[in-house]
Amino acid sequence: MRLLHTMLRVGNLERSLAFYQEVLGMQLLRKSDYPAGRFTLAFVGYGSEKDQAVLELTHNWDTDSYELGTGYGHIAVEVDDAYKACDAVRAKGGKVTREAGPMKHGTTVIAFVEDPDGYKIEFIQKGSRRGAHS
Repeated sequence: MRLLHTMLRVGNLERSLAFYQEVLGMQLLRKSDYPAGRFTLAFVGYGSEKDQAVLELTHNWDTDSYELGTGYGHIAVEVDDAYKACDAVRAKGGKVTREAGPMKHGTTVIAFVEDPDGYKIEFIQKGSRRGAHS
């Protein structure tokens, strides 16, 4: 078994695709419209679905926004430098909600950004986790 994807419902697919592609540097892997069901699925990621877990962005054509709820946590992305990653997100108009720095009670360097729908994405700096492998 392996993790295939995480699905997020998004209110505006083009805005979300722009964020994940232009701000976070993911690739659009595939996109399919389902007119009978009035929805579109778009899969984005950093590599092939056969090798890596990806994000499925689900856009229901008649829904502009969603309540995130209290159970959702975040998506984690490994970055070489969390400080530079935050600067890059800000430079592209993205929202940094927690600046890069060591996590509370630890040494792992993390940061948080938010996508256009309010989903949190955690940046974890490569090599900063205790016991992390390079």
